Amino acid sequence: MSVAKATTQRPPLPSFTRETAIEKVRLAEDAWNSRDPERVALAYTVDSRWRNRSEFVNGRQEIVAFLRRKWAKELDYRLIKELWAFEGNRIAVRFAYEWHDASENWFRSYGNENWEFDENGLMRLRLASINDLTIKETERKYHWALGRRPDDHPGLSDLGF
Repeated sequence: MSVAKATTQRPPLPSFTRETAIEKVRLAEDAWNSRDPERVALAYTVDSRWRNRSEFVNGRQEIVAFLRRKWAKELDYRLIKELWAFEGNRIAVRFAYEWHDASENWFRSYGNENWEFDENGLMRLRLASINDLTIKETERKYHWALGRRPDDHPGLSDLGF
């Protein structure tokens, strides 16, 4: 699938309800847990703008390159996202993900994202603030097989995050 391919619509579409905002968050979580940069990039407008920590990313091509670098470093990546707030075409989420580096050092990264969507449900703006916490492997909470988080796995609030 080409990164430059324009997706006509990416439901659910704004204006979001509580239910459609929760659905949009879970779809994003599922895509990121695939660790497939091309798949993830298709949820964003061709000219999407990001701030991720201190890095600024513009457009799908840069999103794919960013995600390739990210998942080459953040091994065994598992993510949980949770809706924080929503209004109109904007959604705020909080998230935590666990990963390890090439030296088997484990981390839990906590953060918040603000999202803004176009009328077709593609994200045109993503602002992410993220902090990393070193953890012991025995402190991990995310033990599902790589890929989509099982529906019966606890969410962030259930885990006390």
